[in-house]
Amino acid sequence: MELKIIAKQTTIPAFSPTVIQVKHINYYNYPYTSYEGDEITEIVIQKILEQIPKNINICLSLTPFGEDDWLEVISNGNWITLGYSSNHDGNYYSYNAAFADTEDLSPLESGGQSSIKKCFVLQDMIIGQKAVNYFIYTGKLYPGIDWAKQV
Repeated sequence: MELKIIAKQTTIPAFSPTVIQVKHINYYNYPYTSYEGDEITEIVIQKILEQIPKNINICLSLTPFGEDDWLEVISNGNWITLGYSSNHDGNYYSYNAAFADTEDLSPLESGGQSSIKKCFVLQDMIIGQKAVNYFIYTGKLYPGIDWAKQV
C-alpha cells in the first residue's frame, strides 16, 4: 500500500461544538447499538469520548445509515487507531511515525479480523479523544495528528 503522509498542523481551527456533523453511529462492541440523526445527543457523544481511553470499537458516519464517509475508532485502552473512508476522498489512517520503519502489528483489529500495523495506531488517548470530538463536530479529520492517505 502506497501512502502519502499528511503532517499534523500546529494550529487547530476553531469549531462550534454545537453543530453535530455525524449522522450515524455503530458500536461494534458492547453495547452493540447504533444511533441515527437526532438520537446523537451531547450525552451520547460524551459517553463515546469517555469510552475511548478504556475500550471502544465504533464507526461514526457523516451520512445517514452509515454507508459512506465514516471514521472507524478502535481503542483497547493502550492503543487507538482512526481510519477514515470516503467514496469521494479515499482512505486515511492515523499515522505514528515512530513505527514507520517496521511491519510490526498492533494488538488492534479492524472488523475483529484484520490486524492493524503499529504505524497506524497512536498511544495518546487524549489526542485520540480530541480527534474523535473534532470529527463529530466538523466532519473533518483532526489536523493535530499525522495522517496517512492511501494513494
